[in-house]
Amino acid sequence: MMPPRKRAQVTFASAVVLLFLSGLATYLTIVRLLESQKWVVHSHEVQAALGNVDSMALDAGRARSGYALTGNADFLGKFETAVLNIGQTLQHLRDLTKDNPAQQNLCTRLEALTASRVALLRESIELKKSAPQDEAGQAEISRRGLPIAADITSTMQQMRDAEQRLLDVRARVSNHLFVLAVVVLMITFILALILFSLHYKLLTEELDAREQAEHSVRESEKSLRTLTARLLQLQDEERRKFSRELHDSLGQYLAAVKMNLDMFNNSQPGDRLLAEAIHLLDQSIAETRTISHLLHPPLLDEAGFSSAAKWYLDGFAQRSGIEVKSDFPDDVGRLPKSIELGLFRVLQESLTNIHRHSGSTKAEVELKLFPDRVILEVRDHGTGIPQALLRNFQDKGTNSGVGLAGMRERLRELGGRLDIRSGHGTVISATMPLSQTANDGDANAINATAAD
Repeated sequence: MMPPRKRAQVTFASAVVLLFLSGLATYLTIVRLLESQKWVVHSHEVQAALGNVDSMALDAGRARSGYALTGNADFLGKFETAVLNIGQTLQHLRDLTKDNPAQQNLCTRLEALTASRVALLRESIELKKSAPQDEAGQAEISRRGLPIAADITSTMQQMRDAEQRLLDVRARVSNHLFVLAVVVLMITFILALILFSLHYKLLTEELDAREQAEHSVRESEKSLRTLTARLLQLQDEERRKFSRELHDSLGQYLAAVKMNLDMFNNSQPGDRLLAEAIHLLDQSIAETRTISHLLHPPLLDEAGFSSAAKWYLDGFAQRSGIEVKSDFPDDVGRLPKSIELGLFRVLQESLTNIHRHSGSTKAEVELKLFPDRVILEVRDHGTGIPQALLRNFQDKGTNSGVGLAGMRERLRELGGRLDIRSGHGTVISATMPLSQTANDGDANAINATAAD
């Protein structure tokens, strides 16, 4: 089955092609319609030219009659003008009918008859000049002109009838083409409307499917964030439990063994192996205490973040050899437990990354406290984070490192954010609001502690 997007594309392309073809068909139809209209106009022009010939002939006849009755020479000028106009009109009529052989033959006949009539009119004028009182001669000329006038009328009527038939045919063709153009446009509009409606429907379905997919992705992301937050919370709880077990169980056992060995050493002094065992046991107790404190330092619950961070920084500097400078406000006080735990985990992860990856011999830790937020910045002077890894982190990619992703998700759960700037060294900035979100997280942490 064709995918919805493909179907929408095919439908849209079909609508565009249909519009193009209909436009082409409409254009051709309109061209033919205009050509047909031109021939209709041509027929009207031929009919008008025939009327002009008749009118000019009547003008010549009236001028001859006026001269014959009055002998006024002004009528002679009118007669010559009318004769000249007759010749021009006949020539125009011949030009108009040159596409029609039958009309050309009738036009030739009309020219001959008109010339004969003009000749009789001239003969009448000459007779008037030579014999003004010869009425019988004028009557004879008029009698001879009657058949010619009848033939002229018959010929012109034949030409009018022929043009009328052509006009009727051309008018029908023109009307047919006009109706065809209207029908083509209507059909095209209806089909295009149907296709565009179908395209809109398919596009709407695709958008609905995409919106549903995006909703599913958002729900999945929300579920993933909830799961991540829960896993981080469980991790902290497990660290707290494991720290307590190391301190209260294994630590106590090691302390008891140490006491027994001390008593045995006091009763039998000087045993080298026994002294060495006591020394190793002291180191084990110290290492166990250190691991327990690193997993979840008791100072974090007892004295707050500032004291726990200073204790951790001193131990980190001794173990790693990295010089650490800290800048904490004097009046930090106690923060919500969830924020204290989040800041401490960010501090741990940041210093661990500095020790493992940066190559820096110095680090700086600064805590900034504001009425509505708290900011922890950890800075080193090492090689910096690779740009590809940093871009993945900034684009919220999946390859930005487990530690960075864990810090970001932990802060996001508390309503904060994690910013990283890297160049000549790296600055990790953790910002968390001192708001209801943090208090809610604090309540969760207290409940988790109570459950332990």
